[in-house]
Amino acid sequence: MRITALEPQRRDDERVNVHVDGAFRCGLALEIVLAAGLRVGADIDEATLAELERQDLRWKCRQSALALLAYRARSAAELRRRLLWKGFPPDVADEVLADLREKRYVDDAAFAAAFVRDRVHRRPRGRRRLVQELRARGVEAATAGDAVDDAFADHAVSEVELARAAAEAWIRKRGALATDGDARRDARRRLRAYLARRGFAGDAIRDATRALD
Repeated sequence: MRITALEPQRRDDERVNVHVDGAFRCGLALEIVLAAGLRVGADIDEATLAELERQDLRWKCRQSALALLAYRARSAAELRRRLLWKGFPPDVADEVLADLREKRYVDDAAFAAAFVRDRVHRRPRGRRRLVQELRARGVEAATAGDAVDDAFADHAVSEVELARAAAEAWIRKRGALATDGDARRDARRRLRAYLARRGFAGDAIRDATRALD
């Protein structure tokens, strides 16, 4: 078999259409074409073409992964799920993820640390809820727990302080609270439920709702 044409794709100049024996065979990333030293008139066998096509599939998978990471940080498990959803074979997704981990584009510990910092500053949660949210994103339990502990220590905050901040935000959003006994008890009940849903421990909830007692 012989390569009879190498044509840049009209819509993507980073890709090349490869023609073999006068017929279109496949599209390949330009970097793969250059690395393989493909040229018009050169002989090529089926095994080489198949390997180049597999390299191109990995290239596409990596480009998709990088685009997803550019949109927002993701855990390795989240990224893998998205790549599989896009139709990439599991073994190809795993190869790409291994490479991205080695280059530190994917780092669950760094992802978990950034995730918890954001919650501490912007959307206070209890330790239990933070760990649950990280676990739901595929972060291992030990990594999730360490990230929460480190964030609390680095920012010198406690769960009680975060619960107070969340309670104050909840009260501000609702304006002045009723002074009537029944209405105030109802507000306290709803606030406690709100804090519980955000994973705060019982002692933190009790402390944060004392203003409504």
